Amino acid sequence: MDVLINLIVGLHIIGIAALLGGFLTQVKAMGRGEARFVPGMLHGALTMLVTGVLLVGLNQADDQPVNNIKIGVKLAVLVVILGLVYVKRDEEKVPAAAFGTVGALTTANIFIAVLWT
Repeated sequence: MDVLINLIVGLHIIGIAALLGGFLTQVKAMGRGEARFVPGMLHGALTMLVTGVLLVGLNQADDQPVNNIKIGVKLAVLVVILGLVYVKRDEEKVPAAAFGTVGALTTANIFIAVLWT
């Protein structure tokens, strides 16, 4: 079971890398007001959602402790990210505030995962 959980953790990290990487590639364009949500950002966020749910289920099935409040906060942040990216995905230019919010929430989600013990 540990190998499966670690594999899913790896996929979860790939998802967050796709989301944050997509944001970082558009930061310069955000300064010019031309940023847009690239498809990799949506796919990364969806990967995070699916793998996160799998991780919670697998850890509970393996009788590992799960901090449900932390998971709920991370899920709420991810739902906001997904909502913004999904709704604005077809727009040629995304407002800098919406784009910056996705980057800030993604970074916050990383720090929640790492620092909340």
